[in-house]
Amino acid sequence: MHTHVIVVATPGRLPRIEARGGLAGRCTGPDTVHLVSTAATPLGGDTLTVQLVVEAGARLRIRTAAATMALPGAQLLQSSARWTVEVAGELDLDPEPTVVAGGATHHTTTHLNLAESAQLRIRERTQIGRSGEREGFWTSALHADVGSTPLLRHRIELGHGAVADDVLAAPRACISELRYPAPTFETPGTVLALAAGGSLATWQGDRLPPNG
Repeated sequence: MHTHVIVVATPGRLPRIEARGGLAGRCTGPDTVHLVSTAATPLGGDTLTVQLVVEAGARLRIRTAAATMALPGAQLLQSSARWTVEVAGELDLDPEPTVVAGGATHHTTTHLNLAESAQLRIRERTQIGRSGEREGFWTSALHADVGSTPLLRHRIELGHGAVADDVLAAPRACISELRYPAPTFETPGTVLALAAGGSLATWQGDRLPPNG
């Protein structure tokens, strides 16, 4: 299944939403959109493309109604999600966690372009395996710029077969949060201030915290 979602935030108007495939968008507030599953996705072989545009002077909060469950398909194991984000106003992107079931592989890529006046918070939470499972695999790559200035190039992989996966250290959960222009913020993870502004926090462990 191929799923495609576009959300455009314009000052003084409700966000414009276009969606087809396994996700729908619902306005749940003047500046808030919840993404809601309309089918079981992502399965192996599925692709998800989300485009977010926040115009100058606009605010947008993106949430999801439930966690995303990446499952292996009958013939293919790998699914993918691609986010393209353009922000001149204010964006808060904080979906529920992605859970990669045993045997599944899920790849996420995010391309982010910010205006210098933008305000941003993006949080990504991932758990490898349901109860008793440890065999899933996940990667996430983030490419972020402020105008034409590089802000961040960041890649994480987690799960069975990951570079950091061994018998002594085998994290199965990750939280990654990017903020701009805040140089630091309170978080249980490790915060890194970025040279072009903003900050990145990362945390890894065996299971996501209950309210993490």
